[in-house]
Amino acid sequence: MSKKKIKLVILINDLSFFYSHRLPIAEAAKDNSYDVIVGYGEHGGVNPKTLEKKGFSLYLVPMERGSMSITKNMKSFFYIWRFFKRERPDIVHLITIKPYLFGGIIARLIGVPCLVSAVSGLGTLFVHKDLKSRFLRALIYPLYKFAFKHLNQVVIFQNKDDAKKLVNWGVVNSKKIKLIKGSGVRLENFTNLNENKGIPTVCFASRLLVDKGVYEFISAATLIKKKKDIKAKFFLAGDLDEKNPTGLNKNDLDKIKDRGFVKILGYQKDIPRLFAKSNIICLPSYREGFPKTLMEAAAARRAVITTNVPGCRDAIIPNKTGLLVPVKNSRALANAIEDLIKNSKKRLKMAKAGRELAEREFAIENIVNAHIKIYESLYLRQKNT
Repeated sequence: MSKKKIKLVILINDLSFFYSHRLPIAEAAKDNSYDVIVGYGEHGGVNPKTLEKKGFSLYLVPMERGSMSITKNMKSFFYIWRFFKRERPDIVHLITIKPYLFGGIIARLIGVPCLVSAVSGLGTLFVHKDLKSRFLRALIYPLYKFAFKHLNQVVIFQNKDDAKKLVNWGVVNSKKIKLIKGSGVRLENFTNLNENKGIPTVCFASRLLVDKGVYEFISAATLIKKKKDIKAKFFLAGDLDEKNPTGLNKNDLDKIKDRGFVKILGYQKDIPRLFAKSNIICLPSYREGFPKTLMEAAAARRAVITTNVPGCRDAIIPNKTGLLVPVKNSRALANAIEDLIKNSKKRLKMAKAGRELAEREFAIENIVNAHIKIYESLYLRQKNT
């Protein structure tokens, strides 16, 4: 008699994020005889058939990213409810905000046995301190509190600050918390580790959001380009995300292009190749979970410059693998970039230390194993109760 497969449902708002950040975990679960079903809100440019060929079952579960419409969110809630009721999963893994909020509530209400809630970042709502943001946080407080009260649940955080914030807010029990640093990188993909010998190139690679520090990067590039004693190129790599409240639009991009201080590359699929052409990787974000860009920079053996905020500062060893600058400070960012452009020995030493950090802490195998252990522990706990 064959052993019953454990049914694992993964729910995520964007299939492209699953493909780029969570696919190795799903593949490992499948290799460990889990039946893996993926529910997604939008495809994000990824063809679902690509994943179906890998042996996964995929279902569209409509969710409006960034929408505050009560009607649309009620519809999303219904779609998730129907999805869970139909699949009757043993374990549900919820990734990104609406899945872990709505999915967490529904998992409790319908009695899903095991729940994994992945907080990959607290999002725009927790970055801003204006009256509207404070009001919205108060409004969603009961949702957070209910979503994180499942009796057999692990809540994954990528940095200690985010975990502490939700514990102090009173919505997460600290005993449920598991800290996993990001989504990991395939080190074997980064083989061209030597710096290019031409004009120093500084690269920003992320979604084009205000909260990622796009405009600080452009301002810093402007300041440096105006200096006659420094030669440097600046790459802006990333896709538009107009559904995000701080996302740039095409008009914004045209204005940046007209200024001529940075080269706009658009979305780049081959990050190892992009970073091989760069000397410094820059992410002046306002807050992160644990940015993959900085892990990939370390794997590529490149020095980084990032902001002294949760998530970003966790992904480097300050003054050893990269430099930290104050958030929203273009002048300090420009000074740090100038420092690493002019001091190649310092830059190369940081780059070497970054690769060692990646080999020690960012290997995808470590991240995958940590997730499989969480699934196994929750399932065994449920069977023994």
